[in-house]
Amino acid sequence: MEPLVIGLIVVVAVVIGWLLWQQQRTRALRTRYAGEYDRAVSELGRRRGEAELVRREVRVRELDIRPLSAAERERYLADWRHVQEQFVDDPRGAVVRGNDLVEDVLRARGYPVTEDFDRQVADLSVDHPRVVENYRMARDIAGRHRRGAASTEDLRQAMVLYRELFEDLLVDTDAQVERVVSRPVERDVAIEQRDGDRLRRIDREVRP
Repeated sequence: MEPLVIGLIVVVAVVIGWLLWQQQRTRALRTRYAGEYDRAVSELGRRRGEAELVRREVRVRELDIRPLSAAERERYLADWRHVQEQFVDDPRGAVVRGNDLVEDVLRARGYPVTEDFDRQVADLSVDHPRVVENYRMARDIAGRHRRGAASTEDLRQAMVLYRELFEDLLVDTDAQVERVVSRPVERDVAIEQRDGDRLRRIDREVRP
């Protein structure tokens, strides 16, 4: 066989291998990040968006992310129940405290909590991709509240969004049960039945 033909065969094989690798990586990133993948690709384009998601993984793997101890989980659950009770008389204060409590859990798990919210959400998306949109939406409502543009129903929705994130953070990353929470949470949300007594202890509803 002529060297030129051999060379062409090798080039074609390399190109096909590279295309297959790209397809496999895209499939893996879509599976891992769900709606967060679509958001990154929409904002940056497919190549840059996928590269950004890979960079997030590399960065987060350098962090010392750890599971919560049983005592920590119980303490945070008790704190969350107090926040939900506070909502009855002080919705605005409860939303602020709900955000603070989420940040407390993030710090306890080992996630950096800084003024760079976009970076904070990017780090969180690696292991909690299905709740980061909740975080963005809740923070947006909290921001509108500070400007005096959020109703009690808006604040109630923020509490539901924070609760979904809070629940996800309490679960060890390796033991996460997949939940579809990337969609907006409706105003009247019934807490779906959870497996295990631990999550059943969380209050059934945030009541205005």
